[in-house]
Amino acid sequence: MSTEEDSKRLAELGYKQELARTWSGFSNFAISFSIISILAGCFTTFGQAWNNGGPIAISWGWPLISLFILIIGFCMSELVSAFPTAGGIYWWAAKMGKPIHGWFTGWLNLIGLIAVTASVDYGCATFLNITLTRLTGGAWEGTLSQAFLLFVIVLGLHALINIFSHRLISLLQNVSVWWHVFGAAIVVGILVFGPSEHQSVGFVFTETINNSGFGDGSNGLTFWLYVLPLGFLLTQYTITGFDACAHVSEETQGASTAAARGLWQSIFYSAIGGWIVLLAFLFAATNVDAINEQGGFVGAIFETALSSPLATAIFAISTIGQFFCGMSCVTSMSRMTYAFARDGAVPGWRLWSRVDRNRTPVNAILAGCGAAAFITLPALYAPPGLTTPVAFFAVVSIAVIGLYLAFLIPIWLRLRMGDRFEPGPWTLGRRYKVLGWIAVIEIAVVCVYFIMPFSPAGVPGDEDFTWTSVNYAPIAVGVVLIGIGLWWWLSARHWFTGPRRTIDEVPTDA
Repeated sequence: MSTEEDSKRLAELGYKQELARTWSGFSNFAISFSIISILAGCFTTFGQAWNNGGPIAISWGWPLISLFILIIGFCMSELVSAFPTAGGIYWWAAKMGKPIHGWFTGWLNLIGLIAVTASVDYGCATFLNITLTRLTGGAWEGTLSQAFLLFVIVLGLHALINIFSHRLISLLQNVSVWWHVFGAAIVVGILVFGPSEHQSVGFVFTETINNSGFGDGSNGLTFWLYVLPLGFLLTQYTITGFDACAHVSEETQGASTAAARGLWQSIFYSAIGGWIVLLAFLFAATNVDAINEQGGFVGAIFETALSSPLATAIFAISTIGQFFCGMSCVTSMSRMTYAFARDGAVPGWRLWSRVDRNRTPVNAILAGCGAAAFITLPALYAPPGLTTPVAFFAVVSIAVIGLYLAFLIPIWLRLRMGDRFEPGPWTLGRRYKVLGWIAVIEIAVVCVYFIMPFSPAGVPGDEDFTWTSVNYAPIAVGVVLIGIGLWWWLSARHWFTGPRRTIDEVPTDA
């Protein structure tokens, strides 16, 4: 499809071509692959799976949950093929449903994107903190305050790159893909040849660990029905953000097919690569006691199984991969902010929907990064005895819940439309029904689990209860849902009509 045909299709959807359409199909795939980032989520949330299920939550949980996420991706690929706009899932919901569907989808998506940007950049700062400590021999102390300072610096750099290096963003996305491919391969190679011994196949695929603080329960039911699913947050968080393919579709050539293909392929290849990396972690995890003492932190594997230089190399490779990931997150978040503001849904929408002379949504970038910094403030504090603040996992949960609830609404609306839906070039055909219902049920179950307490100390009324152990995801998401619900009922329903056309006539020449 030519650029003229892309612009014509965008005009049919109601928008004039304002963003520069310079991205190739590979670049479109690359942004979601970079946001998924097996060098980010597999490292930063490994401890969540280790403590809640242990090896089986990783060796079996990863491929199982990846399959469900791929099904969600297939459903969304069909939708982006039909509606390739920067608004992405918000636009789909408003188009297939009513303005209220677009309103809730847009806000959930925007909050999820801000939270995923915050969590990725905080994870990057954490690993940079460790790397600096190792490189300086401890002169850099690596405190929580220093981690937060690095987080603000990383976030600021990502904002500046997105503002002033807009022409390089797609190139950097391509570089990021190869960094993740070869970087992950080097990490696996180090973990295969570096350790003097490895764990058994039995340990990797059958061992269970419960460091959650919750008991296993009668006949192990608490473990299997509550603790283990909490460990699946590793997979559900890592493989997310793939809606970025939709958010940059107005900048992608041949978007109706390229964005659809890029979306599901980014999930598929990340699932395979991530599983290989995680299995390498588990086979190298020979000092279980040391890993448990560090709260399941993946770095304990490297420190106990490898020489200091090799461990530092892995930390550095992951840190750079996470930096690329955060850069991509800011790009996706700013495009969503721009598109949602373009339709008048964000207070001060004229400011946030403005693009500069380089056709970059500068104000949207700055606003999103500022919000990401604000919601991460609780990460300055950690529960006694822990080095990772519970706030990090809370922000992760907010990201997962916000994004996946936003995915659920248009998938459900597509199911409701049935044969009235007009597909694009990439379509599921009759398979949309069974795949759509699987996606809806999986998302609903996931969202319930990730608002639950991660430990007994986070349960109100428990004798060991502390506020620093509270998973504040349900509070944050609940406040947001109540807030946008009240805003809709009291005000927005009177003036928000969904996507606003910015073009009156569709070009007749392509």
